[in-house]
Amino acid sequence: MFWKSHRKFNAATFADYIHARLSFVLKATLVVGSISMFWQGQYQSAVETLVILVIAMLPILLGKKFSMRIPHGFETLAVVFVFMSLFLGEVYSYYTIYWWWDLILHSGSAFLLGILGFLLVFVLNEKEDVDLDLNPNFVALFAFMFAMGIGAIWEIVEFSMDQIFGLNMQKSGLLDTMWDLIVNAIGALIISFLGWGYIKTREVDSFLERWIEEFMNKNPQMFEKKNSLNSEE
Repeated sequence: MFWKSHRKFNAATFADYIHARLSFVLKATLVVGSISMFWQGQYQSAVETLVILVIAMLPILLGKKFSMRIPHGFETLAVVFVFMSLFLGEVYSYYTIYWWWDLILHSGSAFLLGILGFLLVFVLNEKEDVDLDLNPNFVALFAFMFAMGIGAIWEIVEFSMDQIFGLNMQKSGLLDTMWDLIVNAIGALIISFLGWGYIKTREVDSFLERWIEEFMNKNPQMFEKKNSLNSEE
């Protein structure tokens, strides 16, 4: 058990333990749910749940593909988002049952996309072999626009699916789309502001800043060239 481990206890280790267990429980729930639906003859829902499971595994698969170690907090947040949006939202119709479900999930997606956009340009900006020297304002702007751009593309996907296949992904149409974009903008703005503050001060005061520090510590090979040059100076 965790508390019997010989490793020295600290908050970070305990947080990793909780994230790993939560991620495992959610993925196991998807597996059990898929088997149960298949057993009940709900073959379409069973296949959809398996697809959702694959999507939930993407952070780990992509991390291995590109030789990156993804912070446990970000991985868990991604799994929770996929579980809530696709499994509970689509398979169990939470979007219809709870009017606020869509707003919460779009807020979560804005946070995730904002973090992804920020990390993308932050890593490029930190690598010495990539000729970039971007100021904090541009990095924050890129993270915001990245999240908004992906959010807008998703709204186009929802509209296209409704028009082509007769689905109801937009729910209340234009009103749903506009509220989704507004919530996306708020979430992306928060992440951009936190990222801007980190670059300006290099202080670890928020969850985003802790994830950035953890990402850098777990992936030193992505920053080793600049770090080595700085050490020589």
